[in-house]
Amino acid sequence: MRTIIFRTIAPYLTALMVLFSIFVLLRGHNEPGGGFIGGLIAASALAIFGIACGVASVRRAIVFHPMSVAGFGLFIGALAGTLSFFKNQAFMTSQWLIFDLFGVEVPLSTPLVFDIGVYLVVVGAIGSIALALEERETD
Repeated sequence: MRTIIFRTIAPYLTALMVLFSIFVLLRGHNEPGGGFIGGLIAASALAIFGIACGVASVRRAIVFHPMSVAGFGLFIGALAGTLSFFKNQAFMTSQWLIFDLFGVEVPLSTPLVFDIGVYLVVVGAIGSIALALEERETD
């Protein structure tokens, strides 16, 4: 399914899907969404790009190996949980850091860091599976 129309539109569709996945990731703390569904959308974008342009193009575009991305996401997720130990609280207790940025109050939280970790794990794992399946299909 490498039609000229699909190959032409795939990079734009991939960029739009990755942008939407980041939107879903960031809004997921207060509304439906979050790291898992955002990661699935981003992994689907990689799969679409791989089908249209080939696995080699995807590997060049993402720079890091997908399992390295998953491993880093796992590290970030575990780190978000262990930060509560420094305040003598239970594992995965939410911690908040609120600071002013140009007069705007910006809250950062460990649940957001955990969601980013989940996002990276899902993108890395599902992306690795999709790329492996696409490579086997072309052989």
